[in-house]
Amino acid sequence: MNSPDTETVASIRSVVTPALTARALADDDAEQLPQMFATPFMIAFMERACAKLLAPLLDPGQLSVGARIEVAHLAPTAVGAVVTCSARFVEVQGPLYWFEVWAEDDRRRIGKGRIARAIVVEADLAARAGA
Repeated sequence: MNSPDTETVASIRSVVTPALTARALADDDAEQLPQMFATPFMIAFMERACAKLLAPLLDPGQLSVGARIEVAHLAPTAVGAVVTCSARFVEVQGPLYWFEVWAEDDRRRIGKGRIARAIVVEADLAARAGA
């Protein structure tokens, strides 16, 4: 079984816009969520970084999917700041590829943890979703 190089780091970099804040996820003003970088977007960027590392291993018709997430959001990040979410491959456990992940803004580390992804056949995934 092939695996990514443990020395390679993949990153996703983005400016925090109002659309990437917790407030943007609210259905109405009563939810009173902060106008700060939202945890779901941080995790999504971490997942994308992991997927970038797995991309070279994919055969035609395959893709990688998230399987497990163990992530802490450590500090708030304001609109306008630059966020970089990164991943480094750690190990394979059965069908899961585990990654160390972290996020930083212009000033400090804002998140860290581990994420596992699996490689699946896209048609099989679609069939399971439709069942």
